[in-house]
Amino acid sequence: MTRIEFFFNVEDKLKKVAELSEKAVTKGRRLVVFAPDQDTVRSIESTLWSHLPVSFLPHCSSTHELAGETPIILDWQAEALPHHDVLINLQQDYPPFFSRFTRLIEIVGQDEEDKAHARARYKFYRDRGYEMRSFDASGAAI
Repeated sequence: MTRIEFFFNVEDKLKKVAELSEKAVTKGRRLVVFAPDQDTVRSIESTLWSHLPVSFLPHCSSTHELAGETPIILDWQAEALPHHDVLINLQQDYPPFFSRFTRLIEIVGQDEEDKAHARARYKFYRDRGYEMRSFDASGAAI
């Protein structure tokens, strides 16, 4: 069953994606970042390129010819995902295909609209019996 983790009170969601991507790649994991649109994918790409000046986080789109060999896939349509290890969701709704993944990470910002959508996703997962963990990115105790 998919393990679900919520990171909430995230000040910079794209920076958190880069941090989590770096950890995943270091551990040999493969991940898909499910963005709301192509503009967000471009912003994530820029963040991954500039995250650490001495490292490279290999990434591409799901339609790229090297997608099957690339550890980080950036996508907003999810038509043909090459692997199903870790999924980072940045969309407002739950990804309908999330249960194919070993792990789902939900990143929740600090604005009220984002929190409201996250609460709905949390309830959706909880009502279906998924194991969930939450982490406060602000550093406050949970």
